[in-house]
Amino acid sequence: MEIIYLLIAVSLALVGLITWAFLWAVNSGQFDNLDGPGTAILMDDDDV
Repeated sequence: MEIIYLLIAVSLALVGLITWAFLWAVNSGQFDNLDGPGTAILMDDDDV
């Protein structure tokens, strides 16, 4: 029965860590331009 308390604590810590990482990624602009890198490889920027 004591292991359930440890597992609950570990799972809550993991949820907190994942939430923090997601909010950090959103606030640092990781999801601002999702289509740009996919289409940039198709554009030909060779100067003649």
